[in-house]
Amino acid sequence: MALIIFSILLLGLLLIATGHLTNINRAAVAMFMGTVGWVLYICYGTDFVLSQYYSEYQAFLSGAASSSTIVKEFIAQNIFLKYVGKSSEIVLFLLATMTIVEILNNNGCFDFLIEWLRTRNSKKLLFNLTFFSFILSANLDNITTTTMMLVIMHQLVPNRRQRIVYGSAIVIAVNCGGALTVIGDPIGLVLWNSGAVTASNFSLSLVLPCLISCALPIMWLGRTLPSHVEIQWDGLPYRGDDTNLNRWQRMLMLVVGIGGLWFIPTFHNITKLSPFLGALCVLSLLWIVNEIMNHKLMNTDQMIHRKVPRVLQYSVIQLILFVMGIMLAMGVTYETGILGNIASFLNNEVHNVWILGILAGLISSVVDSFATTMGFVTLFPVMDMHNLTLLPAMQYEYASHFVQNGLYWKIIAYSSAMGGNILLIGAASGLALVKMEKIHIRWFFKEAGAVSAAAWLLGLAVMWAMN
Repeated sequence: MALIIFSILLLGLLLIATGHLTNINRAAVAMFMGTVGWVLYICYGTDFVLSQYYSEYQAFLSGAASSSTIVKEFIAQNIFLKYVGKSSEIVLFLLATMTIVEILNNNGCFDFLIEWLRTRNSKKLLFNLTFFSFILSANLDNITTTTMMLVIMHQLVPNRRQRIVYGSAIVIAVNCGGALTVIGDPIGLVLWNSGAVTASNFSLSLVLPCLISCALPIMWLGRTLPSHVEIQWDGLPYRGDDTNLNRWQRMLMLVVGIGGLWFIPTFHNITKLSPFLGALCVLSLLWIVNEIMNHKLMNTDQMIHRKVPRVLQYSVIQLILFVMGIMLAMGVTYETGILGNIASFLNNEVHNVWILGILAGLISSVVDSFATTMGFVTLFPVMDMHNLTLLPAMQYEYASHFVQNGLYWKIIAYSSAMGGNILLIGAASGLALVKMEKIHIRWFFKEAGAVSAAAWLLGLAVMWAMN
């Protein structure tokens, strides 16, 4: 049964990797892996529990006779809920931050970007789009930032050939910016939530590699642009019932929303509570401010005009379901013991975190970067530094990469995120560009992907030199 569950995981990852060809929704595949995996696990629960949780199960029985019903109750209460809790923390954080972005967007708080970005200088427009995409993705989730920036770019640039270049730059900048912070991408959020990294140490370690991975392919893309680009000079978009908010009100809401997101790491350090609680706190505050400023419109039937394509509006819900499904699928596979055997093999045969990082980057260029990261993160637990003091010198040096803020976590997070810049299909942001501009993967690899791969390896070399 363990092999069947593992086979379902591999088949699901294959379907996710080929989703751009089969048009099978990756969120549906992830949810199928997670749900079916746990159903199969609990059907053979007695074997798994007695082999891996014998002492805990005996304590759970408290002298009562064992039965299949009691085994299922033990799994549901002591094993399954643990993974539901972990995945729910990530999902609730994403739901809160995405709702914050939705409130800000509905009130026109990002419309200023159109004014700030507008220029006929192609290189300046490329720099502006890259800069804002990088900064926003470091604070917001990647798919939301990508969707918003692609829509803005679509409003500015009427020429499709030029939109493809600018869209590619946006995706690269978003993936690099999202990898920089623990709140910018689910990858960093999982590591932060599990205690593998701290917010400040994670960002300081990855700032230079992320900047290198962003700058080199963007500069390479810039050579294909003419000196001047045709720009649409439309005014700020009509947004229906939110036009009553003046500029200072929109700026105030932007400060409350984005400033609140910046405060979440501090909230976590002070209270030690899960980051999603801080995100919900920021959301509630912004919601109150929104109702105060829009109190005259709360009971009206006016509709807000949305310019976001319908195919991308569902990406938010799909991302949440995808994250939940992947985390449940990785959890049940770990409980079968197969991932532990793979980890032992890697420790004995590879025994090098840099090789593992390169392997993660290559896999994430084809398979989704979040799924890749979850696979590598689930393989190894976060180790306590105090438990390593008795190890021999060579084992101590290797094991120290798996403690909190250890090198392994940063290498995996960075490599998995940068893998999405190689073929587009390894990141949700890249798939958003494919859907919106019908870009060809072969063209992207030729014009940007190959350089992105070189920049990723150069960033790894910088990380190696820094450590």
